[in-house]
Amino acid sequence: METDWATHRHAYGSGEDIPVALCSLLDKDAGVRSEALAVLDMGVLHQSSLYTVTAPAALFVAAILDHPLCLAEHEGHLPWDDGPPRSLRAALLDWLGQVAESAAYGEDPARDRANWEWQPWHEDTRGKRDPDELAALQACRDIRPALYDAVEPFLSSCDPHIYASALGVALPLLSAPALADRVPRAAALLRGRLGTMTGRRERAAVARALSLWGMDTSDLLADSDPAVRVCAALGPVRVDRPRALAVLLDALRDPRTTDGWFPEPLRGVDGCFRFTVLRSALDLAVSFEEVAPATTAMVAAGRRSVVDHESGPILFRAFPGGYDPAHSLTSAQRALLGAFVDTDETTGSIGHNWLWFRAAGLPENREGIAALLRTYP
Repeated sequence: METDWATHRHAYGSGEDIPVALCSLLDKDAGVRSEALAVLDMGVLHQSSLYTVTAPAALFVAAILDHPLCLAEHEGHLPWDDGPPRSLRAALLDWLGQVAESAAYGEDPARDRANWEWQPWHEDTRGKRDPDELAALQACRDIRPALYDAVEPFLSSCDPHIYASALGVALPLLSAPALADRVPRAAALLRGRLGTMTGRRERAAVARALSLWGMDTSDLLADSDPAVRVCAALGPVRVDRPRALAVLLDALRDPRTTDGWFPEPLRGVDGCFRFTVLRSALDLAVSFEEVAPATTAMVAAGRRSVVDHESGPILFRAFPGGYDPAHSLTSAQRALLGAFVDTDETTGSIGHNWLWFRAAGLPENREGIAALLRTYP
């Protein structure tokens, strides 16, 4: 069915100019291709926002992935891109991966609730979205089967850049419930390649994908590479919960080394890698006591600049239902609050965490926390 581009919108107006940009992706001039990619990046998916033009544009991009011109390799596919040379195919796959990630955002209600609980100031804005925004989101979710079918052949690519980019698209696509039937085949493809891989990054990316798709990664929890072990422990399904938690906590004992495993973040991982490891450990723990030694040590280190990704979530996990004066603090809770007090003079740890302390029903300043601790022997 022919697309009426004029009825669609992108970040800067009508979508009627998008067909020219899409056709320019296959121009013989590398500069023209770069400008066309810039249109996709800045207009069709502006700052990861979806528009009604995004879905038909993504279908076009998926349809040309096997075009011979997509093998063209050079530096700077985007005008501001100073990365190493790569093929146009890899660049297009990376863009589709961003579309897939934006389409998946907010899809899992259980995960949404958990994420909001970590943010004391969160306001649920679902239902307040503009109708066009909702239509764009649904359209991008509806095309995911077609996108995956176009991307799957490149999971077998011998080109490491194309393979990595294809995996970056498959990871968010196959996290969608509607594509669950495609997960076993994709997992088999990745498992088949895992034995021939030697690089840390590519092996860890496979372990993370298998784990997030709910596959059995218990064998990878014993891998010789700690980065692979951790990535195998990140997913929602635990065949061996105690061992997976132990792997995560071991990585948190030396967070600087853990952050150094991936100088360039893995696709879909925001910020320092230890944030992802910490979040998984907090979610996996049955009680705060299981994670108390490692997390209290992280607070004692006094990294005040990462409140919302580190010390805040730790505090919330320690007091999931809020502080109740009718119940005594546990020894683990006292140790954690003591770490906040002990580091406050030099790091402002409580001052920068006051929203989290308020959400936990605790005093919002160092003096108040110190007074509370003095009530316990």
